[in-house]
Amino acid sequence: MDDIERTHMDVQGLRCLVTGTASGIGDAVARQLVAAGATVVSLDRNTPTAPVEQHVKVDLADPASIDAALEQIDGNFDALLNVAGIPGTAPADLVFKVNFLGMRHLTESLFERLNEGGSIVVVSSTAGFGWPQRLDVLKEVVATESFAEGEKWFAEHPQQGNAYNFSKEAATVYTLAMGGAVREMNELRINAVLPGPVETPILADFEESMGKETLDGVKAFLGRHATAADIASAVVFLASRDSRWINGTTLIADGGITGAVLAGLVPAPTI
Repeated sequence: MDDIERTHMDVQGLRCLVTGTASGIGDAVARQLVAAGATVVSLDRNTPTAPVEQHVKVDLADPASIDAALEQIDGNFDALLNVAGIPGTAPADLVFKVNFLGMRHLTESLFERLNEGGSIVVVSSTAGFGWPQRLDVLKEVVATESFAEGEKWFAEHPQQGNAYNFSKEAATVYTLAMGGAVREMNELRINAVLPGPVETPILADFEESMGKETLDGVKAFLGRHATAADIASAVVFLASRDSRWINGTTLIADGGITGAVLAGLVPAPTI
């Protein structure tokens, strides 16, 4: 069995909705889930090659497309795994819509279709490490009540720096804020995985938007970048029954670079 498919997490019989399955981390997540006995319904702009139960095309930048996609899918789910995302080389408003507003719209549209004890996983990023410094602003955007309201807020409050970083800061704060709320809904739980650089087809985009020298420095410190399978294993763990008491928190999956930064061993990257 390929490393991308090897997992020992307890997901047997779970029905999982996974976004971003056509490549990278989402593809690895789908393969690991299926190999461990789960079934996967896929949402992506492109068609996956993983052995999914059903695939529905969706544009996460368009709430109407999300709603239409969900109408094509029957039944309930045990897990929603929000893996899809786009890099900071795309227009800022599009990055924010896909990486935060679309993820949130899909998540909240699925609340009533998640089975008791169901798991929601958000793939955020260590690129959003600056969220504590922008918490007051992020609380504002997280408090917007709809896709349209969030889109309007972002247009009226242009943020300094990479829109990708801000979108992932918002995704992280949303996850932290929602743990208690989702637990009241059928004992659901929500957690985020925060990868560092990953060897996926969009790594070159991240090198362009964040600086190749910065990412090469991370690689030199750790010895390599993550593989998609490395991150998928963390996502599958949070979807599994093994993580049933983990809620409203983040799992940093970056090989140790964040720890080194927090301990003052290396400077925080400029991204």
